[in-house]
Amino acid sequence: MKDERTEQDKANRVIVFDTTLRDGEQSPGASMNLAEKLEVAHALKDLGVDVIEAGFPIASPGDFEAVQEVARQVEGPIICGLARCNPKDIATAWDALKEAEHKRIHVFLATSAIHRKHKLRMAEGEIVRHAVEAIQKAKEYCDDVEFSPEDASRTELDFLAEVVERSIDAGATTINIPDTVGYALPDQYAEIIKHLKKTVRGIDNVVLSVHCHNDLGLAVGNSLAALAVGARQVECTINGIGERAGNCSLEEVVMALRTRGDSFSLSTGIQTERLYPTSRLVSNATGLIVQRNKAIVGQNAFSHEAGIHQHGMLMHQSTYEIMLPETVGFCSSQLVLGKHSGRHAFQARIAELGYHLDETQLKMVFDDFKVLADKKKEVYDADIEALITGHNQDAPALWTIASFHTSAGTGTLPTAAVCLKHLDGSEIQEAACGDGPIDALFKAIERSTGVSLLLQDYQVRSVTIGEDAQGEASVEADYAGKRLRGRAVSTDIVEASANAFLRIVNQVLLSARDQVTQAPSDRPEPVH
Repeated sequence: MKDERTEQDKANRVIVFDTTLRDGEQSPGASMNLAEKLEVAHALKDLGVDVIEAGFPIASPGDFEAVQEVARQVEGPIICGLARCNPKDIATAWDALKEAEHKRIHVFLATSAIHRKHKLRMAEGEIVRHAVEAIQKAKEYCDDVEFSPEDASRTELDFLAEVVERSIDAGATTINIPDTVGYALPDQYAEIIKHLKKTVRGIDNVVLSVHCHNDLGLAVGNSLAALAVGARQVECTINGIGERAGNCSLEEVVMALRTRGDSFSLSTGIQTERLYPTSRLVSNATGLIVQRNKAIVGQNAFSHEAGIHQHGMLMHQSTYEIMLPETVGFCSSQLVLGKHSGRHAFQARIAELGYHLDETQLKMVFDDFKVLADKKKEVYDADIEALITGHNQDAPALWTIASFHTSAGTGTLPTAAVCLKHLDGSEIQEAACGDGPIDALFKAIERSTGVSLLLQDYQVRSVTIGEDAQGEASVEADYAGKRLRGRAVSTDIVEASANAFLRIVNQVLLSARDQVTQAPSDRPEPVH
């Protein structure tokens, strides 16, 4: 009986494949530096994901380095790298992954008629041949190989079945069925999975996976429909971030399986109490704010405004809540530390929030915390997270702000003066006028550094609550056709804005100094 139960549990276990670091990072403005990617990877491990798709190694030297460092430093989950169906991609993926404790190469090739005709210009036979050869090449490096027929949901069923069967024969251990453009409907998507399970020889010897995009708001619904009929791996991202409208949201699909166990009888290895902290960490790393009414992890997910709802909640929690907030690690802004708090208490709280800091990082953040605690009466979790995020930089800043002054008012011309200090110790001073004090300050920084940016987005928000709350400034700007992002926090929003803008300037200057030229033919298109 025990063996039967173990087999049943194994059959009902859903593998959670997280692609926040690969597909999620394709969200416009969501790129992360190396330190941020490592932080997210460690958080995903703590969350309990089974597979971390760490990136697309051949996409750029930065992507290669990120996958390599995640492979080296994160133990436990399978570390996966994406590759197109060609030998160079596959070899590069292996070079990045080879030091991982557990590793997987994920190869993909489009199969739909639309892609065959307009993108690949390949016949069906060529598609099958390329897929088989790529899987066989990947197997020379790695036993664990996943294959994705891109745009599977718009591929003719008979051809899709043929590609899948040949891929299994070639040695693929996981077959992923992507709804690449979010076109499928739940019933239709479930029928695809059922058709493959019914017609493909050897399908029971591999893990059948699903990867859904959210263009019609159906990514979670489609994923659940597929899991209900036999898929056993779900590919998803934290907060549902990803290309265009995003991917299947990890927190939503996991909590749907848990909350509606009566319908699914499926389980995951996710530590659900880590969902909210991980959501916050990813939001801080990417700069993509979680909407207030986002399911599971949104600020309003467990808030009750209407009087009738509040009355019901007072009578019994289950009247208007189907999950306990504590189940997903949700908590309101809590006063956790003050200026008399010690280093050990601070370090323990950082660990509870899901961050992993080395001794140097811990010292810098703790020093900043002490300065902040002198400015603010109350220090909250979000304040601490903001301080940590501020130190997640790949390299020291070439320029820092030594001092600045702004002047503005009704009937006066807004002006700003800034003094910048270079890494070599030299200083430069400049002044400028603008449409407002922030605009004038940005222009003064541009004059000082010689870097001219095209501002695309500028936002300021309160990190926590109260009149003395830290303000977080987020700036997006274009430089030479590339979108860059800078974020900074301070109790002074003008100072935060200046530092956020200067971070973009430093990225430009550091890139110009250290840039590694890559041939255009090596740069792959975005994939889903």
